[in-house]
Amino acid sequence: MEPTNDTPHTDQRLTALEIKASFTEDLLDQLDKVIVRQQQQIDALVREVAALKTGPARDGDVTAGRSLRDELPPHF
Repeated sequence: MEPTNDTPHTDQRLTALEIKASFTEDLLDQLDKVIVRQQQQIDALVREVAALKTGPARDGDVTAGRSLRDELPPHF
């Protein structure tokens, strides 16, 4: 196969595409790590909210049965 005039241009384009693919793979890896970290944070927050909802009643806290109206200052 004889090299043509397009060969250098094709090689440059192929190299450029390989570079873009490499950067894309790196970006995908970074985004994957961000998603994993965010999911861990979401899971922790869900556990925290669940603990806040059920926490005082489990501990036998006296204030568990109180309503928010009981928390109003006396001048209301």
